[in-house]
Amino acid sequence: MKQNHPKIKVISSGKYVPDTLITNEDLEKLVDTSNEWIMTRTGIQTRHKAINELTSDMAYKAAMHAIERVNYDKNKIDLIIMATITGDQMTPSTSNFVQAKLGLEHEVMSFDINAACTGFVYGLEIASALLQTKRFRSALIIGGEILTKITDYTDRNTCVLFGDGAGAMIIEPSDELENTAYFFNTAKGDLNDSLTVKKYIQMDGKKVYQFAVGAMGSAISKILDESHLDIDDIDMVIPHQANERIIQSVSKSTGIPIEKFMLNLNEYGNTSAASIPITISEYFDQGNTKGKKILLVGFGGGFTWGSAILQL
Repeated sequence: MKQNHPKIKVISSGKYVPDTLITNEDLEKLVDTSNEWIMTRTGIQTRHKAINELTSDMAYKAAMHAIERVNYDKNKIDLIIMATITGDQMTPSTSNFVQAKLGLEHEVMSFDINAACTGFVYGLEIASALLQTKRFRSALIIGGEILTKITDYTDRNTCVLFGDGAGAMIIEPSDELENTAYFFNTAKGDLNDSLTVKKYIQMDGKKVYQFAVGAMGSAISKILDESHLDIDDIDMVIPHQANERIIQSVSKSTGIPIEKFMLNLNEYGNTSAASIPITISEYFDQGNTKGKKILLVGFGGGFTWGSAILQL
């Protein structure tokens, strides 16, 4: 696959999570599980649950957080890409609802994509490529999910994993060499029965674990090779927050210290396409991120997997 290395300027990042929590103690009342069992196998303590909110509501709030963080002129946004598997309805796309809620009345290209948990990284590459056409001034990429509506709370193996939330990023085209972005996104179509959603999320945990560790390690290696960078050049690795044991195994297999991986799944659980942008927003919250290089890496149903390197 021929690689394109677009130059993009990362303007801002934002997130939104609902207030309502699902704790491990709550789940103990629903299925045969325990706080100790969940913590030792996943590292998750709480998840957030949307009550009387749509995916587009959360996406809008994450977008506004990104806009307000830097006092951005939202009327510059003329491209919106929404990554989700739990959109408001089949059509119009959730991005159209976000466009309306933002009050954008000028011409805006808006559409949704479904690449499961890798969706935000896919969306970021699509937006970056479209910005290179010079047709667009500013792109808003959002990952947002209400996974609690497709979680089977009688399935002890999956119901402990998932939560709701949204994360957003604003990017603009750039001519500066230091703003070169690198992407690796791909999919493998013969593992579809390992992680599916018909009515509820169904997952073969062992297959997913084995695939995820190998795919994430490979994606990290691939993007470092593509960018001619070393892991020492990366300030923070921001992985899809699926399971702490998966990330620990990736750390071990790649030799990258676990301290270099930013983790927040203990509070949010797996929020699918929202997981990476929520974590990026929390990295922004730390301050002093200007000029920092971040490596994004994720995997999801399909199976999809991918990685990216961006300079903030």
